[in-house]
Amino acid sequence: MSKRIVIDPVTRIEGHAKISIYLDDSGQVSDARFHVTEFRGFEKFCEGRPLWEMPGITARVCGICPVSHLLASAKAGDRILSVTIPPTATKLRRLMNLGQILQSHALSFFHLTAPDLLLGMDSDPQKRNIFGLIAAQPELARGGIRLRQFGQEIIQVLGGAKIHPAWAVPGGVREPLSPEGRTHIQQRIPEARTIALDALDRFKKLLKDYEKEVQTFGNFPSLFMGLVTPDGLWETYDGHIRFMDSAGNIIADKLDPTRYQEFIGEAVQPDSYLKSPYYRPLGYPDQNDQCRLDSGMYRVGPLARLNICSHIGTTLADRELKQFRELTSGIAKSSFFYHYARLIEILACIEHIEILLDNPDILSNRLRSEAGVNQLEGVGVSEAPRGTLFHHYQVDENGLLQKVNLIIATGQNNLAMNRTVAQIARHFIQGTEIPEGMLNRVEAGIRAFDPCLSCSTHAAGKMPLHIELVAVNGSVVNQIWRE
Repeated sequence: MSKRIVIDPVTRIEGHAKISIYLDDSGQVSDARFHVTEFRGFEKFCEGRPLWEMPGITARVCGICPVSHLLASAKAGDRILSVTIPPTATKLRRLMNLGQILQSHALSFFHLTAPDLLLGMDSDPQKRNIFGLIAAQPELARGGIRLRQFGQEIIQVLGGAKIHPAWAVPGGVREPLSPEGRTHIQQRIPEARTIALDALDRFKKLLKDYEKEVQTFGNFPSLFMGLVTPDGLWETYDGHIRFMDSAGNIIADKLDPTRYQEFIGEAVQPDSYLKSPYYRPLGYPDQNDQCRLDSGMYRVGPLARLNICSHIGTTLADRELKQFRELTSGIAKSSFFYHYARLIEILACIEHIEILLDNPDILSNRLRSEAGVNQLEGVGVSEAPRGTLFHHYQVDENGLLQKVNLIIATGQNNLAMNRTVAQIARHFIQGTEIPEGMLNRVEAGIRAFDPCLSCSTHAAGKMPLHIELVAVNGSVVNQIWRE
């Protein structure tokens, strides 16, 4: 038995995705799988390219978060050159990364998630999109557009382009921040801060209407991983790796991110091109291709960053972090709270941007350390909007790439996304029928992670979502598409 249902609008995730939901003999959901169906190729076709080209090449991995790859790649290049870049270059890279996180979080919340939260999970799918949001909440939608514009303007002021700026390079950055550019960014800060605070207030008032989603959207124990400073401060560009469990215990700290292979393993599953990283000391949690709650699974991104840090280091964001922790009893286990965490991080980015711009060194022209190839291997690590990003390069004596490994944030959330889909399906699916509201909740559960699938698998194309119900004997009893 199968049927095909076409539902508009296009689903609000980036990339190709397929979900298989497995039923037991009684027709109840026993498991679920989230499949990414594009081919991964970026790591191979970068081989043979000069090290100096890699920031510009790998920025093209993704049009949504090119700055993340630009900076991680440049940091890997710094390692291969064995240089310490000038302090101003570090500050400017931080500034661009904050702008990147801000604009990407604004896109995720206001454009992709807000239609569900403000119009309703079960609202008319023809109107449950950004255009419906503009009609229903024009000021909120405008604020989201302005907030994203602010982040993109920071990237443009520094790098000369909002997308794929050829600016960060091994050894530093190409161009300084101009006084006019600093003034322009500073003038936009008050409006951005007001929009962020308003969105936070709106979201907190909505939470009482989504208690069921909080309980079922990826609400389970896991590890959380991200970068922090030596004293535990929220970090987006440098620092060391911390792992924390869902009870708030730090299980590993002050890990050198360039030695990631000692604590992160990478598994490959036959039904997806998305790799499945796990915490190596506790082992791969999915030995039988089932979404089980073993300890090696971890989550990254805004939820993880707020869980693992001791504080953010700014007045307004720390105030919001305190409320966040009071609401979640210290550690937020539900993936629904990724949305809340993104809004807090938007506010944190705005405050840290203001601090950086007030630094007297920010306009310095000392931007680059010159050197040749001094090491044959380098790892660059930075926090992308969706989580910790690793670029690992091996070069020959001439700086030509021999091997490339990219560990993308969406991949690190892969096991948790599988578990989230299974939890939502068990709660909402009864029998072989797939009501539209359930389909949207599956999508919304995935969107909580803000997955960037072409970022993870490096392919382009349409964005369909395909869900299968699979009986215990392996037969497909129902299918549904969003095209």
